[in-house]
Amino acid sequence: MGPINLVLWAGGVVLMWIGYSRARGPWARYQDLKVQNENVARYESWRGGVRDQGGRTGAQVAMELFRRQAQVGALIAVVGFVLVFLGFLIR
Repeated sequence: MGPINLVLWAGGVVLMWIGYSRARGPWARYQDLKVQNENVARYESWRGGVRDQGGRTGAQVAMELFRRQAQVGALIAVVGFVLVFLGFLIR
């Protein structure tokens, strides 16, 4: 176990923590908006109204933004996992 291994492990753990903390909030907000959007669609179909399929709503734009932020956080965590794996692989 050399100093390179320790640096890779430490860097990987830090990146996994940063990625998780960056992805957790946007993912929760994305899930909330998704459930709310499904409830609105269900209510409008029950009412007999037709949703406007042509335009994008602000909630849809926010969902895309939150999903993208969560993906970036997950990618950072995956890079951290790869660094930890490389730390074990390198001798």
